[in-house]
Parts: sequence; structure tokens; C-alpha cells
Amino acid sequence: MTQQIQAEAVVPAASAESSSGASGVHRLKPNAVGLLGVVFMAIATAAPITAMTGNVPFMISSGTGTGTPAGFLIAMVVLAIFSVGFTTMSKHITATGAFYGFISYGLGRTVGLAAGLLAAFAYMVFEPSLVGIFASFGTNTVGAQFGIHVPWWVFAIIMLGINAIGTWFGIAVAEKLLVLLLGTEVLVLAVMAVAVALHGGGPHGFSFEPLNPVNAFAGPSAGLGLFFAFWSWVGFESTAMYGEESKNPKKIIPKATMIAVLGVGVFYVLVSWMAMSGNGIGESASLAASDSPMDVFFNPTNAYVGHWAVIAMQWLMMTGSLACGMAFHNCAARYLYALGREGVIPALRRTIGRTHPGHGSPHIAGLVQTVFAALLVLAFGLAGKDPYSGTYTLLAILGTMAILVVQSTCSFAVLWYFRKNHPETRHWFRTFVAPLAGGLAMLAVVGLLIVNMGVAAGSESGSLVLHATPWLVGVIAVGGLAAAQYLKKRSPNRYALLGRTVLEETHKR
Repeated sequence: MTQQIQAEAVVPAASAESSSGASGVHRLKPNAVGLLGVVFMAIATAAPITAMTGNVPFMISSGTGTGTPAGFLIAMVVLAIFSVGFTTMSKHITATGAFYGFISYGLGRTVGLAAGLLAAFAYMVFEPSLVGIFASFGTNTVGAQFGIHVPWWVFAIIMLGINAIGTWFGIAVAEKLLVLLLGTEVLVLAVMAVAVALHGGGPHGFSFEPLNPVNAFAGPSAGLGLFFAFWSWVGFESTAMYGEESKNPKKIIPKATMIAVLGVGVFYVLVSWMAMSGNGIGESASLAASDSPMDVFFNPTNAYVGHWAVIAMQWLMMTGSLACGMAFHNCAARYLYALGREGVIPALRRTIGRTHPGHGSPHIAGLVQTVFAALLVLAFGLAGKDPYSGTYTLLAILGTMAILVVQSTCSFAVLWYFRKNHPETRHWFRTFVAPLAGGLAMLAVVGLLIVNMGVAAGSESGSLVLHATPWLVGVIAVGGLAAAQYLKKRSPNRYALLGRTVLEETHKR
């Protein structure tokens, strides 16, 4: 049965649902997903085809320039270093709250609750952001292919419905959908890259200038370009939140995280390099600055693969954003569930803190997230915001700032956790140098975002939402700190449980 040991709620690994006294501590369905599923869920949040077709042309024209592939290489190295400490801690702490649990154990419950609220907020706004870009792609693609105008809100409703159904029926259903959607978008980009390579690297042959890290700092704005490179990975850290539902989480989560970081990194570097080479380096710069920047990818695909692949790529940009939004919906639901089952507010344990009796899914938290996302999309629509340049861009920047702050905090939590725990695991690099360097690097990326926020927002640079972004992140963080202190004074028992619901087989001993 579930034990309540002062500061910890330890959930047995064998049961799909258990309770502690009358209050009840629910857990998600165990052994529901394997290594491949966790990897696909994490990579889906990065939305490779959206990251490539959306970010690369902008990075070439306004950011890292010729050194764009090298920008991805730099980001991959930094994120791999960050992941060393993150994955080391995941071998000791397995909790659906991921960052929330890690930071609670490392820096204390007060900072943990603030980070948990920030992480939950980030994932909650990422879904409506992706609904916006999916709706935009849907309207444009159907119009271009069939000459039929379908309003963007029709696609928004479709995506919200698919996401809600996927979460209700459990992680296994979402995994199957994501494997299909993600597999096809990765395949079409890989086919383009291989085709260019087989044709000798494009019209001017292979050029290794784009891979030189020095060239990443020679573009119009290295800071802006590097921020977009890091932005292309947002969500990779979601591997940890599937620990409770995965098979053998101590091994699967660390492996899945490093596969996601390094696999996505190598893919980004090669695909962006081959796209630029397929056009010619100089020609790519001209295309990126034109009125049709996606031709950076469409032109070499058309030339070396065929027009059918361009058509497929346009559809896969839709399905890729759908996969990304679905993955973020699952992330948001699990964070809401993690906060709910610990009874931060007692009523939440009986609502979003419950799991489905048959599917073992956070079904109520998923529905709450669907309603939240729908209301945000509706609000932006009524405000006259374009689903792409308005809803997608503004909410993506807001969520990215929140999650980068949490990532930075997590690195320092890893550092502090191993200073006081598990001497058998302490290592000069894994538990000291890597989390310290990763934390400082993540703070630098937050700085890049703040400095380049207006440029990243494009036509929405004057938006009230954009200017309020740092303040919103600050208010949520301070609100979390204040709420934790209130619980500490008024309800010590509830405070003691913050971020401490972990699997029995992996809890801190």
C-alpha cells in the first residue's frame, strides 16, 4: 500500500492505483511505454520538420548565417552537457513531475513548487501555440492542394479533439500516433538530405564552411541564431516525466534523454547542412531572405527527390505540428496531475490528481488542459491574432522563457542534490562540472531570449503579450514561492509532500 513517510509519498511500482488512507495517491499505468516510445514522445516535442523549415531559413537570413548547421552543433554539445547531470539524477528520482520533483529534492520544496508551476505553465501554453501553427498550415496546405478555403478554427478544433482523445486513452495510444506522425516527417527530411549527398552535395559540391563553429558567430546576429538553435530542442527534457509509465525507468529515461539530444542534434546538423549545400551556400542565403523562405528546403527536395516529396513535406509540416502539440498536451496533463495528486490544494487530489480506472491515464488533467488550450486559442482569435505569427509565435516565446528558467534551476538542483546525497554516485564531471556548466549555459540562453525577444516575435514585436512575457514568468515563480511558504506555515503536512511523490523502487533511500 502507499506509505506516507513524513516528507515523502512513496507509490508502489506494481500497482496502477493505490491510496494512502482516505486521501488516496493515484499513479499512472506502469510499464505502458518502452524506450522507443519515450524517445518518440520527446523528439515529437521538438517537431523536427517545423524546426527545420521554420527556424533554419530565419537563422540563415538573420542569425547564424552560413554557420547555421554549426549553431545546431553548438547547441547539441551544450544540451548534452546539461543532460549529463539531469540523467544522473533521473536514476535516483522517478516522478511524473520531472523538474518539479528534481528541484524539490535538490533545492527544497519551496523552489520546487515555483519550478513545478512554471514548468506546468510552459507546457500548458505550448499546446495552444502548436494549435495555432497547425491551423495555419492546415488552411494554407488544403487551399494550395485543393483550392478550398477551410477556416483555421476548423483545424484548431480537430487538433484539440485529437489531443484530448489521445490523453484519455493513455500513453500507449499517444505513442502509436506519434510514431506514425514523427516517423513520416523525419523520413521526408532524411530522404532530401541523402538525395543531396548522393548527388555530390549540390551544384557546387560539398562545402564544410557551414560546419565550422567559428562561422556560427559570423552571421548577422549570432545571439539570435543560437537562441533559435536551442529553441529547436524545447521539450527534449520531457523524457523524465514518463518514468512512472515506462519499463525500467532507471535505465530507459537516461538513455532516452541522451538519444533525444544527440539524435535530434545530428539530424538537425545534417539536414540543415544538406539543404544549404543542395541550393548552394550563397543561393541559400538569398532564398532565406526572399518572400518564400521555405524554398530553402522545398527547392532541393524538388530538384533531388521530386515534386511529390515537396507536396508530402507540406502535409507533413501539418502532421509534425500536430505530433508536437500532442506531445506537449501529454506533458501538460502530467504536470497538472503531479501537482494535483500531492494535494497542493486538497480538492485537486480528487480531480486532476486522479487517474482513469481503466486506462491509468491523467484523464481529468487532460480535459482541463484541453479547456485551457481552447480558451487561449479562442482569446487570441477574438483578439484578431494570426494563428501563425500571433498565437504560435507569442505563446511559444512565453513557454520557452518559462521552461528555460526551469532548466537552469534544475542544473543547480542536481549540483546541490549530489553534494548532500548518494556519495557512491558523485563524480567530478557528472555531478559537478556538467550541471554547473549546463546551468550557466541555460542562463545564457535565457539572456539570449530576453535580448532577442522582439526580433523573434517578428510582426508581433509590439504586442502586449510579448512585453508582459518576462513579468508573467516572474509572477508565476514568485507566486509559487509564496504559496509554498504559506503551506509551510499553515499546512506542514501538505508542504512536506511537495515534489516528493516518487516510485517506491526508485525513491531516495
